[in-house]
Amino acid sequence: MQAEPVQSKAPEWFILVGGCFFILVLGVSAFWEADIRWLHFFQAWMYIATIALTLRRNRWGYFIGISAAGLWDYANIVATTFFFNGLQQLSQWVHTGHLQRPDLLIAVPAWFSNLAVVIGCLWGYSRLSPKPFGDAGRFLLIFALTTGFFALDMFLFQPRYLGLFLRMLHPHLP
Repeated sequence: MQAEPVQSKAPEWFILVGGCFFILVLGVSAFWEADIRWLHFFQAWMYIATIALTLRRNRWGYFIGISAAGLWDYANIVATTFFFNGLQQLSQWVHTGHLQRPDLLIAVPAWFSNLAVVIGCLWGYSRLSPKPFGDAGRFLLIFALTTGFFALDMFLFQPRYLGLFLRMLHPHLP
């Protein structure tokens, strides 16, 4: 009898650490800015679902993680200056030893924690077998549902952020 090869747990660790850290960042951010608490509370549930499902190696969890974390990172590169402002604060802090805006700096670890979730989900999904052709449709469905959930969350709790969706489609729109 031949033993099955042992697979690395690295993808799960990327997802677990990245997801938990981003949930922590959401909590810290909500602590600092009370009007976004409900937005962040419901946003965190997408990461909780990702972690719970991917620890079971469920493809739906990988799809949710790629969609939620990927959209967040994409939005913060294309539609907002949050990540770049955070990098600016980090640079200023390194050069002067003075941190003026920790609320902006938090964008840097948030962005990288989402990147870890995306990497872990892509890596974890790549190890699944089989990969039916229908997974492309399942991913598109989950991307639409995840994006819709995020948009509903914004609509209900912070409608001022809804303009991000237009800017994600075209960065030069208002």
